[in-house]
Amino acid sequence: MFHRIGILVTTRARLVLAVGLLAVLAAGYLGVTAFGKLQTEGFADPESESSRAATALADEFGGAADYLFVVSPESGTVDDGAAAAAGRELTEQLRADGRLEVLASYFETDAPSMRSTDGRHALITASAVDDETEPADILDAYEGETDGATVRIGGAEATGEQVGAQIGADLGLAESIAIPLILILLVLAFGNVVGALVTLSVGIIAILGTFAELSLLGSVTDVSIYAVNLTTGLGLGLAVDYGLLMVARVREERTRRDHAAAVVRAVETAGRTIVFSATTVALALTALLVFPQYFLRSFAYAGVGVMLITAFSATVLLPAALTLLGDRIDKLRVPGVRGIRGEEAPTWARLARFVTRRPVLTAVPVLGVLALMAVPLLGISFGTPDDRVLPTSASSRQVGDLLREDFAADGSSSIDVVTTDRVSDETLASYAVELSRLPDVARVDTRLGSFTDGASTDAGPPPAPEPPGVTAERVAVVSDLDTRSTEARDLVESVRDVPDPGGTEALVGGPTAELRDNMGAIGDRLPIAVGWMVITTFVVLFLFTGSVVQPLRALVLNGIGLSATLGAMVWVFQDGHLSGLLGFTPLPMDTSMMVLLFCVAFGLSMDYEVFVLARIKEMRDSGLDNVEAVVHGLAHTGRIVSTAAALIAISFFAFLVSDVSFIQFFGLGTGLAILIDATLIRGVLLPAGIRLLGEAAWWAPRPLRALHRRVGVADSVPDRVPERV
Repeated sequence: MFHRIGILVTTRARLVLAVGLLAVLAAGYLGVTAFGKLQTEGFADPESESSRAATALADEFGGAADYLFVVSPESGTVDDGAAAAAGRELTEQLRADGRLEVLASYFETDAPSMRSTDGRHALITASAVDDETEPADILDAYEGETDGATVRIGGAEATGEQVGAQIGADLGLAESIAIPLILILLVLAFGNVVGALVTLSVGIIAILGTFAELSLLGSVTDVSIYAVNLTTGLGLGLAVDYGLLMVARVREERTRRDHAAAVVRAVETAGRTIVFSATTVALALTALLVFPQYFLRSFAYAGVGVMLITAFSATVLLPAALTLLGDRIDKLRVPGVRGIRGEEAPTWARLARFVTRRPVLTAVPVLGVLALMAVPLLGISFGTPDDRVLPTSASSRQVGDLLREDFAADGSSSIDVVTTDRVSDETLASYAVELSRLPDVARVDTRLGSFTDGASTDAGPPPAPEPPGVTAERVAVVSDLDTRSTEARDLVESVRDVPDPGGTEALVGGPTAELRDNMGAIGDRLPIAVGWMVITTFVVLFLFTGSVVQPLRALVLNGIGLSATLGAMVWVFQDGHLSGLLGFTPLPMDTSMMVLLFCVAFGLSMDYEVFVLARIKEMRDSGLDNVEAVVHGLAHTGRIVSTAAALIAISFFAFLVSDVSFIQFFGLGTGLAILIDATLIRGVLLPAGIRLLGEAAWWAPRPLRALHRRVGVADSVPDRVPERV
């Protein structure tokens, strides 16, 4: 098949590129519409109890407080004349705004819980009337200086808006850094400008094509805006990976045959490797589809799309371009720089020979370092993203910090309970009394008032007016606990254990309940996702090698490298090391981001596994013994893999300029995983492992050997000189 593809792209190169150009233009036109269709949410399980509670609250009561307005006077307290007048005026403006519904205002209720302990800040809560309300418009309309006071806006909608805007700005900055730097390093890697530009164009095609895919999907289902970051990082990185491999192979083959025949041979060998690699990574990323959160599923959409488009571009469009360029692929050379040409790299040959001679001596120290890096995983704790992923300069982050530090049980992060039916006053009061007696509960707010320690209290805000026709009850369980803490999650379970009032169903929601439900949903499906990645990787590598040992060896090494990467991320982002340098707030690890990093890093690790293993098997099939096949295979691929890894890591490390902490987490984690895999895993542990296994590394039971002869596909193909084209 790959021989026929090679013949097609070399004999019909202009037609192939013309069709490709039309497709790219169409993708670019469609891709620019993607950003208006992508969402900033998607972290919740839509089938969970907390999501059902949020839906019921929205249907019956207009939802929770989408916006938190904090009024802070220039001097004095919020009760002073000018500040109080400004607060009352703001409340009236919000009530007159048809886009918002005011839920409660300190300037109307004087509720202690809506005033900071020092009297310097007061709270107004409001919800959006419908989904058409644009958070950016609310921020523009109300945030800033007023007569005698400053207004800052927080809450879920404001946080989502500011996170999305920050990511958009950060993405532009990251690309402005990564693309020129990658281009410069590609020029040095190839030794000329033309090869670098052609390779970079593969990444641009992949990014535009995937944006078009996300635009189409965004029209029919929810897609997270955060998938854009994976698209750009993978698009640029894989273009480097596959472009280096293809161009280097063409250069190598040109020493033995004419240019067109060299392109055909490169498609037969490197093209086959690229397709297998892309298939392995894409299958790994499809594991994200098992999770109910569309945040995670969106990365599967983007990852699979960018993998397939990049692989197609590298095996069809790039060879067609190389055919037309001919000798011009080496034009605009950099003086004194030879560049990668596909021949054996002496440094990697010496490293491989040293490792295969002393496999235990070289592998044990590397395993020790990786094990030490994994140790922080033992102390991991989990949370969900909130305003603290933003820098302290963001208004929603400032509001969140004020509520956590200066407001006593304000109720903005309460455990929300909504019943499926209305109950009598006596039943509701009895239920609230029972809830108020639970440990760590500061008070319980209901339409009847507030309850503390089993008795009625005036500590809470007055009951908010209810919309007409309400057929449910709303109860807010307010606590001083951090919503991310284990104690807060235990409180959610305690609230759910209280018998439902009056025979109704009580749905428990709120941020902490959402965290608990999401952790449960991910935990329940994680074995399925991991099992899928293990099985598909095993099958693909078996079809590729005919061995059942090589896939197991690859999975074990991947697991070691991933453990080290995830442990390093806990050390940095949870324990706070480097927080001053990177400018983030240490927080418990986001469950979704840990799963995402695991799946993406697993897939990219298999990318390099296929690169190296393909050439080792090709050498072995050519007649070399096991050790020599490893030495020469790594000598041919080591420089390509390490160079590609350095360049793809740059595309992800560029995300460190972001002011959103979980984007920094993703960029640093993915880049680090790539570097660990391309150096310690592929350079030391892979050759050491194959050397220790010996001929057993290629073993398979007799029935599976027979099966592989029938259905297996190997990268090595007869080194025939194809017909002149």
